[in-house]
Amino acid sequence: MASFIVRRFFTSLLALVGATLIIFSVSRLLGDPRVLLLPDDAYGITEETWEELSRQLNLDKPIPVQYALWVWDLMRGDLGRDLTDRHKIADKIPVKIAPTLKLAVSAWILATLIGIPLGVLSAVKRGSIPDYIGRTFALLGQTLPVFWIAILSILIFAVWLNWLPSGTMGEGFSLKHYVLPTSTLAWFAAAGYVRLVRSAMLEVLDSEFIKLARAKGVKYNSVIWKHAFKNASIAPLTYSGVLLAGFITGSISVEVVFAWPGLARFAVEAVWTNNFTVLAVVTLMFTAAFIATNFLVDILYAFIDPRIRYS
Repeated sequence: MASFIVRRFFTSLLALVGATLIIFSVSRLLGDPRVLLLPDDAYGITEETWEELSRQLNLDKPIPVQYALWVWDLMRGDLGRDLTDRHKIADKIPVKIAPTLKLAVSAWILATLIGIPLGVLSAVKRGSIPDYIGRTFALLGQTLPVFWIAILSILIFAVWLNWLPSGTMGEGFSLKHYVLPTSTLAWFAAAGYVRLVRSAMLEVLDSEFIKLARAKGVKYNSVIWKHAFKNASIAPLTYSGVLLAGFITGSISVEVVFAWPGLARFAVEAVWTNNFTVLAVVTLMFTAAFIATNFLVDILYAFIDPRIRYS
């Protein structure tokens, strides 16, 4: 187990290094980095200023040295400057990532609390009305576009019924402002839970050890949750880890429609303004989130299913 963790850690680190290499290479392939850092009204720049900018960006050094210095700056927390206002990106990231984490965690919890029980119920009551309800919920959740659900929910609950605000985070912690974006973001994920849990549970429920447990008179709830669900939890666990990282990185449509001041919306605005420095930092953060969650999920496998052995 320990050797697997060490090996998996280094492969994750290798993947992260690969991501930094790609981002650094793109920054050089797009053209001269000095042009990106110059303000739009920088006409008639002197040769001395141009050379000074080269020294600041380490462009007078070989490419491998430039990459090493760029990575070192990232490790020290020097993420560069926003090209729109020349402010440090490191000062903006905590402000932007906090709303995204709040939205992602709340949607992840809601999707898990709804999707897993509904998937189990759909499998246990196969062919019944609860099963059809769960399958319909999953079908609609994974076929309807998230941005369309967001717009429709604003139209119904904010415009027609005037029950909930149409967007933004509000002042402080306002539960009303979280209802629409959280439920919209969680529906697609809950639908995925239902499909995965139902499929895995149906396979396990037809196993011989489940039939034996029922024949021995084991309590119904113990058969379902202790024996069946525990053996069917590998697929939902994998989905859960990727889902949380996906919420952090993929809540773009929800943040844009609901005017949520998060990291995903910050990345979209960087694309619109051709703000490469911000986009590079956000992309690297998104990649690190996926690598970290996959690493943790792999380790959790052995604790959930004792049949899995790492060698």
